[in-house]
Amino acid sequence: MNEQAASAFLTTEAGTIRLVQTAKDTGERLAEQPRLSFRADENGHESQLINIYDDISYQTIEGFGGALTEASAVTIAKMSPARQQEIIDAYFDPEKGIGYTLCRSHIQSCDFSLGNYAYVEDGDDELATFTVEHDREQILPLIRRAAQKAGREFKLFSSPWSPPPFMKTNGQMNQGGQLKPEYRQAWADMFVKYVQAYEAEGVKIWALSVQNEAKAVQTWDSCVYTAEEEKDFVRDHLGPALQQAGYGHIKVMIWDHNKERVYERAVAAFTDPEASKQIWGICFHWYSGDHFEALSAVHDRFPDKALFFSEGCQEGGVQLGSWATGERYGHDILGNLNHWTTGWTDWNIVLDERGGPNHVGNFCDAPIIADTTTDEITYESSFYYIAHFSRYIRPGAVRIGSSRYTDKLEQTAFRNPDGTIALVVLNRTDAELPYVVRHRGQLADSSIPAHAIQTLLFR
Repeated sequence: MNEQAASAFLTTEAGTIRLVQTAKDTGERLAEQPRLSFRADENGHESQLINIYDDISYQTIEGFGGALTEASAVTIAKMSPARQQEIIDAYFDPEKGIGYTLCRSHIQSCDFSLGNYAYVEDGDDELATFTVEHDREQILPLIRRAAQKAGREFKLFSSPWSPPPFMKTNGQMNQGGQLKPEYRQAWADMFVKYVQAYEAEGVKIWALSVQNEAKAVQTWDSCVYTAEEEKDFVRDHLGPALQQAGYGHIKVMIWDHNKERVYERAVAAFTDPEASKQIWGICFHWYSGDHFEALSAVHDRFPDKALFFSEGCQEGGVQLGSWATGERYGHDILGNLNHWTTGWTDWNIVLDERGGPNHVGNFCDAPIIADTTTDEITYESSFYYIAHFSRYIRPGAVRIGSSRYTDKLEQTAFRNPDGTIALVVLNRTDAELPYVVRHRGQLADSSIPAHAIQTLLFR
């Protein structure tokens, strides 16, 4: 990672703005720029403004992070000890890393596993054979390593891709299928056993989602729930099972799929009073497009429910050096945050030189690509674009009001728990764009290069 990143936590000074920049066709990656100075807003300057309204507050941030999959764990384990430590530090070191504190893992296998596996033997209705022994080899060690480095703010949420084959209508973990009604309670009990087993391994589960991509029939591990089936499962089985086992504090999220149907799924679940009591929020992916307004629609109708981004990645295998990937991340994170999203998790934190391993060939890109043949690491543009949010918008930060003079710029602003304001500015155009930060009767002149992202920090 760029050596300049080590200066990320330098303190802000009164009357000045720290400016951190990542820009295409330069060597600037999380690079500190000369500090900006505020001046009095005395001349009625009205053009090129980015306004900050810090007396307006919106949602509070849970954190940022990525998925600790078996693919990531296996890939990291193949690297030299020095490279392994570099990866862990890059993501999770609270001073030198990019501030990850919120991570996702999978319950049983997913496509980014080495193959299909379940925690119980086939046909075990009583769950007597339940074990997370498979996870002890690679997944749990990675989770513990990340948690230790991140410190006390670390949170883990987990999602299933499929119940065991015998519990499903199609008799296999892949190709969709549905949970058989007679196994709803047993499947809910498996969630509880998973939480208990991980707790026994020293890993606490902060939240659960009911089903990854609840509408998708995939060639890999998948299971389909209608909106009614999902909310009924939580209301009648999963919620009560967690409560009875003493895990009522664990947050439950529904949907875990794309944004285009997030509102309809929210309505189905949250208008059922008993189901709604059991559900903390709704989580979503990015693969069907922006649909940011759908998030605001959910918030407007159900303001007490959390909106949570649970997965996104660049599909189609490794795309080394692509700048468009980083810009895709920047645009989507900004749009989600500006429409009430409270937490954000990327997909695999690390993949190998092919964009795997993946047991059905569904290769993707990741912010860090580790070449297991040469022991080399590549930090993709997405790593730095994510960092402009995750490093500087800390858990507990509150979104505040902001506006900009042109839609050629994208921006969001947060007030951190220490009082520092973090303003993120994105320019996806081919031209440098000027702007003037206006805050509490003061102005600061700045500009952003073409295809760049900046984070500005001030009080």
